[in-house]
Amino acid sequence: MQLSEQEIIRREKLNKLTEMGINAFPADEYIITDTTESIKQDFSESKQVKIAGRLMSRRIQGKASFAELQDSKGKIQVYFNRDEICPGEDKELYNEVYKHLLDIGDIIGIEGELFTTQVGEKTVLVKNFTLLTKALRPLPQAKTDENGVVHDGFTDPELRYRQRYVDLTVNPQVKEIFVKRTKLFNAMRTFFNDAGYFEVETPILQSIPGGAAAKPFITHHNALDIPLYLRIANELYLKRLIVGGFDGVYEFSKNFRNEGMDRTHNPEFTAMEIYVAYKDYNWMMDFTEKLLEFCAIQVNGTTKATFGEHEVDFKAPYPRVSMTEAILKFTGFDITGKTEQELYDFAKSIGIEVNETMGKGKLIDEIFGEKCEGNFIQPTFITDYPIEMSPLTKKHRSKEGLTERFELMVCGKEIANAYSELNDPIDQRERFEAQMALSERGDDEAMFIDQDFLRALEYGMPPTSGLGIGMDRLIMFLTNNASIQEVLFFPQMRPEKATPQIELGEDEKVILEILNTQEEPMALAEVKEKSQLSGKKWDKASKTLTKNNIVKVDKIDDVLLMKLV
Repeated sequence: MQLSEQEIIRREKLNKLTEMGINAFPADEYIITDTTESIKQDFSESKQVKIAGRLMSRRIQGKASFAELQDSKGKIQVYFNRDEICPGEDKELYNEVYKHLLDIGDIIGIEGELFTTQVGEKTVLVKNFTLLTKALRPLPQAKTDENGVVHDGFTDPELRYRQRYVDLTVNPQVKEIFVKRTKLFNAMRTFFNDAGYFEVETPILQSIPGGAAAKPFITHHNALDIPLYLRIANELYLKRLIVGGFDGVYEFSKNFRNEGMDRTHNPEFTAMEIYVAYKDYNWMMDFTEKLLEFCAIQVNGTTKATFGEHEVDFKAPYPRVSMTEAILKFTGFDITGKTEQELYDFAKSIGIEVNETMGKGKLIDEIFGEKCEGNFIQPTFITDYPIEMSPLTKKHRSKEGLTERFELMVCGKEIANAYSELNDPIDQRERFEAQMALSERGDDEAMFIDQDFLRALEYGMPPTSGLGIGMDRLIMFLTNNASIQEVLFFPQMRPEKATPQIELGEDEKVILEILNTQEEPMALAEVKEKSQLSGKKWDKASKTLTKNNIVKVDKIDDVLLMKLV
């Protein structure tokens, strides 16, 4: 492993700490009595406190230093004074350990008392401190100039998603997204539990990937010597539980689909599915809009949420528009009674990319997705889908060729899907067989025939309505994030490119030694002067360091500043 100069220096400091008998990674429990939040909420002068967190900044001025400590609740100013920490003759803890061997990013425990500075800032006067963890890599250090412009912030999306642990540390506002995500899950659970429904767990490894039209991930079970699939949906297992006698079951499930990645799709995602016996899709629409109104209030304190340029209101009730009406309104084409060829020809005529593997369901889905979906900004139920699009849904009780299905659209995206569930085993078998025919034509998202599920239906499933909600997409709308990667702690990423290995010459090392003596950026002219390198050597060495992202040069107020990355 090739280390940067900063990392080498931190390891040297670690060795010095060890030589002094200080364990930089102690195993002992560190008892905390306060947090930055509780201190500010219940502040009283001279109160004794004991906190722990990460050292985020410091300003050393001889025998005194102001610093900033960050814990899980926020930040607070702390004041280190040599004579308070070292009241006796031995000043090593302050002079050597604090000033020279601690770094930004180290995790420390502090015992002290509260006071207010002359400018009115609540502060902890440090009486004693303990090193709890030595950080061997430097944190990104953002700087704000006199105009309020932030430089060197940790803002690159790819780095933030790959190194979420750094993102959460240096961009603490990101944490609020995930706090709200948990609030959403808790609110939904409360709503379901209060309604008397039962949370369950179903298999992730499945012998047949069912419940959705999607391409699965395939693995292999060595002991059984059979292929297995990561689940694409949990629907068919939850319906088996309705057959078994539960009146209402729900699950928050991790699902996996071996498909493309974009701003609204991740191969691993979280869905919630709920199935309630003796209900239909009309009841489920009422239930869904009440559920989302409740969740929006629990997450944001209001039914309204800002998403991009739109203000979305989740207050019930929501408009209900049939798919046929939507396509007719936005394309002028009536899909009622149209053949597969007619649908294919129309889709092609309006510029939609289609191919021979697509059946009627997929063609209609493409037309709706391309020409209609984006027009629905406020929560809207799109209802009564063609039967070819809905292989697990009951035929409509009064509209030939349609099913009792709805999807909920928000800002042009689907966030919920629900049916009056198909419980006729003969009809279900025919639908599965139609899906198999599509598979033989080359549709790799067509459903498998699940013989055990058909057997379960033959024992009798009561009339049931089911609902699925994409939890990642819903929290995107509730937190104003256009990218799914922002609401996943660890989104799937392409393999990280290997860091190029470079050999530094003596001239580069001279520049690094100068920069290592400073915590703040240095004027480039000053670094050049101190290096005593000729113009040609300086140009070559500084170019090597900047090209390989070892140092960075910024221009602030017409002054070029150089710093370690």
